[in-house]
Amino acid sequence: MEKSKIVLNELLVDLFHDILEIEEKVLRDHGSDLSITEMHTIHAVGEGNPRTMTEISRDLNVTMGTLTTGIDKLIRKGYVVRKRTEEDKRIVLVELTDQGVEAKRMHDAFHQDMINTVISGLDDQEEAVLVESLRRLMGFFDEKYR
Repeated sequence: MEKSKIVLNELLVDLFHDILEIEEKVLRDHGSDLSITEMHTIHAVGEGNPRTMTEISRDLNVTMGTLTTGIDKLIRKGYVVRKRTEEDKRIVLVELTDQGVEAKRMHDAFHQDMINTVISGLDDQEEAVLVESLRRLMGFFDEKYR
């Protein structure tokens, strides 16, 4: 394997591992009681309009049972609420509480800081190459593993 490919492989492996580890550490350092999985669920619920459990499970690529367990934990911790629609009691909606919105915004700020650091000093062309490279990587994952 070419030296640059070896270095790139090491960087990607370390990056994927480190992002999750560091995200969780940042949560703990801010006094959060959330795991990174719970934070990603909060992110999928999102701010604004309530979302259905089906929408959230599809976005997270998890089963409804897995999502239900996660949502139950987040309800107990006070980050989300669950309710049924008046029109169809079978439809379950989930939305963030004020505490959930605050956690999401803290996590979003971490991501924004990470992005700003990555693109600082890049010109428009370099940024475009980076974005296209990451799109190709996501395409690889989608094609091969989803």
